[in-house]
Amino acid sequence: MTLQEPRLCQVSVGAGLLGNADGHYQKRFSDLRGLYADSAAFGRLLEERGQEVAYEVTSYTPGSRVSDLILGVTRMEPGKVGDEYFLTRGHIHARGDRPEIYYGQAGHGLMQMESPDGEVRILGIGPQSICYVPPFWIHRSVNLGPTDLVMMFAYPADSGQDYGIIERSGGMRVRILDDGQGGWKQVENPAWQPRSASEIAAILGGAA
Repeated sequence: MTLQEPRLCQVSVGAGLLGNADGHYQKRFSDLRGLYADSAAFGRLLEERGQEVAYEVTSYTPGSRVSDLILGVTRMEPGKVGDEYFLTRGHIHARGDRPEIYYGQAGHGLMQMESPDGEVRILGIGPQSICYVPPFWIHRSVNLGPTDLVMMFAYPADSGQDYGIIERSGGMRVRILDDGQGGWKQVENPAWQPRSASEIAAILGGAA
């Protein structure tokens, strides 16, 4: 049996990048249409910064088995669209029973999570904190601070991602807004639609 070679990946916290990576993608603000409630404010952002990078991910994928771990670093710009803090598209794992961990390295933000039937959990994440996202939770990151939010992550390599689950429900159940007092608040998203019993069953039955 030939064993896989170990690999060392150095994290550049300042740049928000993973060294010795084999994957890299970027999302520009122009890729994030439909995510924010304030369409006029988003239109102004597009005019000013549409082709700038909103967030990027560098990663290393050792293989595709459940026993392999994809690891990487995500870096997210600070800012707001209207009163709504910058956020990632978010996803649930295509194999819903796969978990994920996030390790905060710079900046301050939130991990916004939602169960298939609409329960909401929100956890703060900052330097030297680890957020465990259990199986079956939809999740996205929100940057609350004035600087880049940088996090390391790891999850089983066969997890896959379903990015459409949020769009199909009209967004996540709550939005994260500036409370006007130096903090944040969550408000109900009136466009959110509960998932059908059949979709929930399909998600929860997706364990492999």
